Formats: sequence, structure tokens, C-alpha cells
Amino acid sequence: MSLYLMSLLYVVAGILHFVRPQTYLRIMPPSIPAPLAMVYLSGFAELVLGLALLVPSLRTWAAWGIILLLIAVFPANWYMATSGKFTNIPAWILWARLPLQGVLIYWAYTFTK
Repeated sequence: MSLYLMSLLYVVAGILHFVRPQTYLRIMPPSIPAPLAMVYLSGFAELVLGLALLVPSLRTWAAWGIILLLIAVFPANWYMATSGKFTNIPAWILWARLPLQGVLIYWAYTFTK
């Protein structure tokens, strides 16, 4: 069940990068080059990795890919928490997202074996 939930989470998130790119552009730190391309690239990665989790022969590869992706997008979560731009979101939620990355990394790690 956990595997299917994780897969669904990343597939939906990946699709949303293409359907609502403006949402993801807002959280992109200004230091990231080609922000729209990065939104699409990360969305594509989420979509592909989420689907790959469902293929037993690709599962370990996909789980490690998700771990790397979560590390790669951490600067966006940090930017959200520290930039002061996201006053419409309670601060505790912005800060809670940071350790949540660790939980998501651990969850993906459970599928690397």
C-alpha cells in the first residue's frame, strides 16, 4: 500500500508541474537558472520516478532517484521558509516542510532494498 501511495504522490506532483507551473515557479529560488525549465524537468523526473516505482526491476533505481530529487529540491523548501514571500502560508507549515523532506527520503529509502 505504501508503495502505491508514494507512486501516486510523485505522479500527481509531476503532472501538477505541467498543469500549474506558476505555483512551482513562485517557490524557485532566484539563484536557480532557467526556472521554468527546472520546473518542467523536476516535474518530469517526479512523474517518471513515480511510475518507475511500480516496476519491480526499476524500483530500487527509482527510489534512489527520488532521494536525489528530494535533495535537489530542498533549496526551494528552504527558500519558501526563509524568503518572507509566502505570508499566505503559516510559518509553521513552511518550517515543517524542511524535516518532512527527511521523512520522505527515509520513505523512499525503504524501497531501495
